[in-house]
Amino acid sequence: MSLNRRQLLKLISGGVAASVLSKSVFAQAKPKIQAIAFDGFVIFDPRPIFGLTKKLFPEKGDALAQLWFAKIFGYTWLRTVGAHYKSFDAVIEDALLFSAESLKLDLPPEKQKQLISIWLNLEIWPDIKPALQQFKNNNIRLGFVSNLTEEMLRANARNSGIESAFEFYLSTDRVQAYKPSPLAYQMGIDAFSLPKENITFAAFGGWDAAGAKWFGYPTVWVNRLETPIEKLDFKLDGMGKDIDQLVNFVLA
Repeated sequence: MSLNRRQLLKLISGGVAASVLSKSVFAQAKPKIQAIAFDGFVIFDPRPIFGLTKKLFPEKGDALAQLWFAKIFGYTWLRTVGAHYKSFDAVIEDALLFSAESLKLDLPPEKQKQLISIWLNLEIWPDIKPALQQFKNNNIRLGFVSNLTEEMLRANARNSGIESAFEFYLSTDRVQAYKPSPLAYQMGIDAFSLPKENITFAAFGGWDAAGAKWFGYPTVWVNRLETPIEKLDFKLDGMGKDIDQLVNFVLA
């Protein structure tokens, strides 16, 4: 069968368009997610820490909690930049002492012990167990990449009966550098032995979401406290106030 010029041009242009479309689709396809690296607070609910400060110090408990948490992360960032690492359990104690002194609060040893030990007795968020089961059913590997010590991570997971769900308990103690240092995020790649494109990072804090995206992880911010997005020039792959957005992104 002979083709006239118009038919020939139509076939050629159609073939080129199909080729371009095919390349475009493949170029934009999301890499297959095979693993998730979790920040600890995506799994463990820190709100009881705030509740305990209010119980122990009814008048200044809220102020103590806010200053304590701000100082904790301020210390981690300063220690990383200044190359003077100290484990997270020691940092939270230093930050607590500073905060109590700043607010002129009497902090006897008994109250100090209560405030430190609660970090080993955190419960999981209510939506965690169903999500972990979905990940297991789909052969998604799970691990922590957290500032919390390995003892904290394991104790809290063990108390809630989910310790076996996680393959790795990666604390920044291993690399002596807190997030958002690239050394911290690199632990996920080294442990899973996967390209970063195949590992989703699940962040609790906006600054951690920014750090993970800067590093190159596909990042979902589980923004449970519904705080504003940090102005740090990054674009998230997903965000939601609960674990559902993470499940949808990973299993899509």
